[in-house]
Amino acid sequence: MEVWVWQQAEDLEEEYKLNLAVLSGKGGTGKTTISTNLSVIIGANYIDCDVEEPNGFIFLKPSQIKSKEVKVDYPVVDSSRCTLCGECVKVCQFNALANTKKEIMLFEKLCHSCRACQIVCKHNAITFGKRVIGTIEEGQYYNVICKRGILNVGEAMAVPVIKELLKNLPAGVNLIDCAPGTSCNVVSTLQYSDSAILVTEPTSFGLNDLKMAVELVRSFNLPFAVIINKYREGDDRIQSYCKKENIEILGLIPYDRKAAEAYSSGKMLVELPEYREIFESITERLREVFPWN
Repeated sequence: MEVWVWQQAEDLEEEYKLNLAVLSGKGGTGKTTISTNLSVIIGANYIDCDVEEPNGFIFLKPSQIKSKEVKVDYPVVDSSRCTLCGECVKVCQFNALANTKKEIMLFEKLCHSCRACQIVCKHNAITFGKRVIGTIEEGQYYNVICKRGILNVGEAMAVPVIKELLKNLPAGVNLIDCAPGTSCNVVSTLQYSDSAILVTEPTSFGLNDLKMAVELVRSFNLPFAVIINKYREGDDRIQSYCKKENIEILGLIPYDRKAAEAYSSGKMLVELPEYREIFESITERLREVFPWN
């Protein structure tokens, strides 16, 4: 498949970097569809931070994938030194430790690795080990670097994987595919972002959750704009809201059976000529709203 590269991204200085987050107030708006197709059109690196369900690789199909484990610290209690005083239990804000009067029991998946328990222990009974909670994968799609985090099944905290994924991002433009919603996973991702694209759909739920996403990005003082996906002619509720709030709309992606068929078969929408034109138009609007050349 031909790849359409936003040429100036190749001409930037080596240290130049723009992290452009793509988020949605709710799941199912097509956030990953938008992210992967824009990545191809722009020639931007694709970073999948939806670590609980990272499906961007299904569409980009990167090659030469390398992986590394993500590990977190957890407390190890030396029973020969521990007096069962319970100070470590009292200081833990996450209820990861419990005093059974016979031992200090650890609920490792609740531990945030803050080391407060080690600090308050007067008997030097607590050290820290490491355990694996997920994986970072990196591959190549033509000239595009593709990275994703994968949280292991059963793990409760995605943030450590997200932070590891976003460390030392490559130079150039990085399209960051956030988790859906406005949870702490999204908040953690926005801390690494320079600007944002909000993907929504013209439904009551879509508008309600778009408002929450707008409030979130405004709290970070990030420049942002909106893409309306699954647009049907005559439903202008999102446009009316954006006009009232003075929010830029980058483009409308129509609701069409062809798009659904392409998506369900794992194809890129930009393989369809009419959708390629739409994404190229959105790219031009991006250059106007978020100039970085």
